[in-house]
Amino acid sequence: MTSAAALIRLAGVTKSYGQGQASFLALNGVDMSIAAGEFVAIMGPSGSGKSTVMNILGCLDTPSSGTYEFEGVHVEELTRKQRALLRRHYLGFVFQGFNLLARTTALENVELPLIYRGEPAGKRHAAARAALAQVGLNGWETHTPGELSGGQQQRVAIARAIVTNPEVLLADEPTGNLDTATSREIMELLTMLNRDRGITVLMVTHESEMAAYARRIVRFVDGRVASDNGGERAS
Repeated sequence: MTSAAALIRLAGVTKSYGQGQASFLALNGVDMSIAAGEFVAIMGPSGSGKSTVMNILGCLDTPSSGTYEFEGVHVEELTRKQRALLRRHYLGFVFQGFNLLARTTALENVELPLIYRGEPAGKRHAAARAALAQVGLNGWETHTPGELSGGQQQRVAIARAIVTNPEVLLADEPTGNLDTATSREIMELLTMLNRDRGITVLMVTHESEMAAYARRIVRFVDGRVASDNGGERAS
């Protein structure tokens, strides 16, 4: 894959925290290109830099040095407001802890990103219902998170992430709070969204069984890319 074909490209990205003797280099010269439509699992031990690189890719943090290009735009040069707009219009997020509003229905939770966009109520309702149906929750629109299982809550979170039709879905340990059977259901759902809707999926996980659903596995060690199978899955 050439850099011209890349949806995302990191070049020489570093990230350090703190100063002096208390400084910590979380990323140490990361080079990585991701094409549109890929499903990439990012793995590595605790402190390897995988969550830091995910935060940079999600425009939640910025590199200390190096470049981050998204569709040819240098993200590291954007203002905070411009990065927020990029997140709002191009990225969707799924977290280990679901991050749903407890007293709010599934439908209202899914509508939230559209409220931030200023979409009219009718359009929000229709889009949220369609997203819930796509993740298998047709008929559960009026239930609050407390009335849903863990797997159903994560499905609501995924519906919220895709309701804006993002180009990229960033999933941070999306099965970390789920049992094995439910984890497989969630991974099959992410695989379907990648295959059928063409959404680029970037997933941080420490579970090899979940990473096996991805077509490409990138392993981080000590803030660097230690290995990258480049989409060549083992037979």
